[in-house]
Amino acid sequence: MPLASPFSDDGILLQDASVAFSGRRVLHGMSLHLTEHRIGIIGRNGSGKSTLLRLIAGLIAPDAGHVRVDGIDPAKDRRKMLTRLGILFQNPDHQILFPTVEEELAFGLIQMGADKAKATAQARARLAAEGRAHWAGAAVSTLSQGQRHWLCLQAILLMGPATILLDEPLAGLDLPMQARLARAFATLPQRLITITHDPASVSDADRVIWLEAGKVHADGPPGDVLPEFVSTMDQLGMSDADADLSG
Repeated sequence: MPLASPFSDDGILLQDASVAFSGRRVLHGMSLHLTEHRIGIIGRNGSGKSTLLRLIAGLIAPDAGHVRVDGIDPAKDRRKMLTRLGILFQNPDHQILFPTVEEELAFGLIQMGADKAKATAQARARLAAEGRAHWAGAAVSTLSQGQRHWLCLQAILLMGPATILLDEPLAGLDLPMQARLARAFATLPQRLITITHDPASVSDADRVIWLEAGKVHADGPPGDVLPEFVSTMDQLGMSDADADLSG
């Protein structure tokens, strides 16, 4: 994909971005310009998918190179990112902060400058519109994992970001909840960037990026990338390559 300038205000740009943890390089000089409506990022465990997601979200900064979201450095201006980028973690308990549903929904709006009363009213209105007005004062601890996922998604949508990062969004959910969330994702106007092990879940994406050992192994339409990925994973699955100790 052709790259824009390092300070493009169009989409998400990584320019020679690298990340290392404890001296071990996890992402190697990555350059990507992400503008498509639906983007899938696939790869094995340890390929750098989650690190890339955290880098785009501004949760970590690159050791070298640049990251820009709509021209803004996400690691340096978290407040501006609230209306540009949201992240839905695989485990909702990693992002839920408050004991009740309405408090959790209102928090992002308060961060954006709304007073508590207005934020709470908007949270209750969202619940009512979704047929869940009775959830407002409910303890988050009483919700199932799928319901907590739904809650986190609604909290993100209330802030109106242009892009949402999805980290294995259907993992660990039963089939009915997977179907409900998949339908919800399909109707969203936002750009969705989905990190997943499951090639089928990004088969209808506009673009798929395959990471291997912290580098882009393939990048293009799903019909070009996914067959090779599936074939390679099948071959690896037939071997005993994981029998060797990494240390």
